[in-house]
Amino acid sequence: MKIERLFTEMYRYYSGEPSRIQHLVKVHSFALQIGREEGLDQRTLEILEIAAIVHDIGIKKAFEKYGSYSGEYQELEGPPEAKAILEKMDYPKDIIERVCYLVGHHHSFYEIDGLDYQILIEADFLVNMHEGKMSEDSMLSVTREIFRTKTAKQICKLMFKMPE
Repeated sequence: MKIERLFTEMYRYYSGEPSRIQHLVKVHSFALQIGREEGLDQRTLEILEIAAIVHDIGIKKAFEKYGSYSGEYQELEGPPEAKAILEKMDYPKDIIERVCYLVGHHHSFYEIDGLDYQILIEADFLVNMHEGKMSEDSMLSVTREIFRTKTAKQICKLMFKMPE
C-alpha cells in the first residue's frame, strides 16, 4: 500500500534519527484515530494520514539553511520536500497540493480551514505535549484555545489526567 511505502520513504529520509521517526509515527497514529472518530470521509482521511507522516519534513532543510528548527522555517521548507516525495510516489496532484498546504501551515493555529488541518494540529500537539514535557498550565491553555475536536480533548484529558 502507498501509506506503508510512504512510511518507508520517511524512515529513509530520517535515517539515523529515531526521535523524528518515532514522532511521525505517533502523530500519524493520533491523527488516524481522531480522524476516524470524528467521521472524516475517506479522501480527507487519506490526506490527513499523508500529512501526518510528512508534516515535519521541512525540519532538516530548516536547520541546514537557517540553523534553526523554528516552525516558521519548517513551514517554509517543508512543502517542496513533501511535494518531491509525493510526486515520486505518484500521488494525485490535488492530494499533493492539500498535503503541502497542511505541511506549510501546521505551526499556524489560528486560520484553520478544514477538519484535516485541525486534527493534524491536535495530533501534533498531543505528541509534543509529552515529548516537550509541556507544563500543565500550557496544556490546559492549548486544549482550551486550540483543540476543537471532542476526540482530541478526550485523549488529552485521559493521557495527562487533566481536570474537567
